[in-house]
Amino acid sequence: MNWWQKKSVYQIYPKSFLDTAGNGTGDLRGVIKKLDYIKSLGAGAIWLTPIYDSPQVDNGYDIADYTSIDPRFGTMADFDELISEAKARDIKIVMDLVFNHTSDRHAWFKESKSSRNNPKADWYIWRDEKTNWRSIFGGSAWEWCEERQQYYLHTFATAQPDLNWANPEVRQALYDAANFWNKRGVGGFRIDAIVYIKKPSEFKDGIVDSDDGLSSIHNIIAATDGILDYLREFKEKVFDGRDIFTVAEANGVKPENLSEWVGDNGVFDMLFEFSHVNIMFSNGVEIWHRSNLYKLSEWKKALSDSQNATRESWYPIYFENHDRPRSVNTFFPAGSDKILAAKALATILFTLRGTPFIYQGEELGFENAKFNSIDDYDDISTRGNYDLARADGLSDKQAMKFVQKFSRDNARTPMQWDTSKNAGFTSGKAWLPVHDDFTACNVEIQEKNPDSVLNFYRKLSKLRNSSDVLISGEYEELYPENEELYIFTRKSGDKKFMTIVNFTTHEVEMPAQILKGGKKVMGNYSDEKNYLRATEATIYEF
Repeated sequence: MNWWQKKSVYQIYPKSFLDTAGNGTGDLRGVIKKLDYIKSLGAGAIWLTPIYDSPQVDNGYDIADYTSIDPRFGTMADFDELISEAKARDIKIVMDLVFNHTSDRHAWFKESKSSRNNPKADWYIWRDEKTNWRSIFGGSAWEWCEERQQYYLHTFATAQPDLNWANPEVRQALYDAANFWNKRGVGGFRIDAIVYIKKPSEFKDGIVDSDDGLSSIHNIIAATDGILDYLREFKEKVFDGRDIFTVAEANGVKPENLSEWVGDNGVFDMLFEFSHVNIMFSNGVEIWHRSNLYKLSEWKKALSDSQNATRESWYPIYFENHDRPRSVNTFFPAGSDKILAAKALATILFTLRGTPFIYQGEELGFENAKFNSIDDYDDISTRGNYDLARADGLSDKQAMKFVQKFSRDNARTPMQWDTSKNAGFTSGKAWLPVHDDFTACNVEIQEKNPDSVLNFYRKLSKLRNSSDVLISGEYEELYPENEELYIFTRKSGDKKFMTIVNFTTHEVEMPAQILKGGKKVMGNYSDEKNYLRATEATIYEF
């Protein structure tokens, strides 16, 4: 097996991780300083969200230069030191590639918009007339450019114009940028929003799905036919023949199509698909105030479908990242004990088949921030969803309820290291407020508590890393129709582990005879009963 199948990956949002300069923004030297902490979690790789030069309209996902380090985060020398220091601890650094779009301040776009005769005139998507497509962040996906007297397409923010992948010069320029980082010794790439790079052959209006008269661009361009031709070339030019791993963000790729995207015959090593984290949204379109209630059986099916679809390949297991609210507030009912919930999700994370991805703060059981005013939120997507809710007739209070539940800023509050000012994140003014629970929930306190969420993660990591069954064993779900329990096994030969999680706030009877011959290995309760207590998670070995 490959190294990236045997270890977990720790995702860092550098802006919020640790500030060593006192300017309120996290930096690369902060990551270097905490490498031993990350190693203690058993991680074999660190995924960094974008650290390239950027105006930060979308917190770094609007890139102005693909081969530079934004001065906010440090220098190229800092990056090289990070690569070296991480390597000394057997940790790889994984870069975030954002190749669907650039910043509107990128030199390529400045040339493209300057005239229709510029050599880079068709490096972006230009049209004389716009369609009724709604961008991911809300509002029209087309923006008028006075200089060219045309509209340009932006799947995301206005400041993020889409690149024209149909142009081979564009593709080669992107491959060159990725190979720049390959030469610096990175251990892999996470590829952002890759399902949107191929545009339809015809640009026409879509079906209106909201009171704003617009149609979701996601449903129109995600995973358009022909996209795999581009991605096979991408793989050949950048990935093949190198000891790296690739994991792509692919909202819209269905489990039944995963074999074309991952594995020996696919284009990536792993694929982040969204079925289990977007279970509350119809058709995967994240209009927050239109979220739906879902059954536990539906959520379990989403996970099982992905597990079964990647039996011959590999899967990245995750519940949180920089774009998602905190998992303890998302997947357990109101009134659940958040510490037990954090441990329960960790139990699933480390016992499903695939590479566990831990997002900073998840290993401490971080909760949603729930700021009181829309003015307290920095995230552009949050503001877009708030405006759409207000346009659909919701009051400020009603709209804020959904903002507090789903905002990406819930995952972006600064890392909580200790009880000092700003939770030890910065000596200056933090770019985003620290969660107000930092005096009770931080690394320093949890390090000293053997029963903490942090130390539970470490125990789970050791269990997985020492077990061939948990790394490569087959997955099977039991009792899929049960709306209270998630039960699955990992099996290899005559060895077996069973994970059982109670997703309710009450006691649940254990299915008869299910534990015959089994021995409890770990759980989020210290003792053992013949029934499951509220939010209880246990692992049994047979």
